[in-house]
Amino acid sequence: MKNFLWFSILVLLVACDDGVLQIETIDFDSATIQTCTDVSAETANVLFKLNTSEALILELPNGAIKNEVSSGTIAFSVTATGSTKATYRTFSDNVSAAYFCDDIPLITPSVVDEIIAEGGDLFITTSLNADGITYEHEIQLSTISFVTANGSRITNLTIDNFGTVTTTELEE
Repeated sequence: MKNFLWFSILVLLVACDDGVLQIETIDFDSATIQTCTDVSAETANVLFKLNTSEALILELPNGAIKNEVSSGTIAFSVTATGSTKATYRTFSDNVSAAYFCDDIPLITPSVVDEIIAEGGDLFITTSLNADGITYEHEIQLSTISFVTANGSRITNLTIDNFGTVTTTELEE
């Protein structure tokens, strides 16, 4: 009986999770794009999607969004050190837009893990609306590759529609 007890304890110790966060998929398809300010063709833009206690943050450099119809899709490389970045964050609790947009940063929820994409592509297709003054910018992500702290790679090989944002032509 003693040996059985020790064997059971040993099996439990070996089988226990070490507490490292295991991320298998990153899915924000049903989430809508949010911003803290209006998207602008004159500045860099930060877009984010929230999914309860997760966030997917997209940083676009100045000039990525343009108030002109694109002749096809414009491609940008997503890198950890470049000006076009994708970041995945998990939080200790549900997160809201206030976490990103309040002048005084919120204390909670706290960031549990942050992973910056090491590679991938971002595609933007811009069209002019029928009103002649607003532009729609369809944003897609492809082969975005995140590498976790334990070295696990999460790469989505499909092209995912991140969403569409609208800008307005400035009147002179």
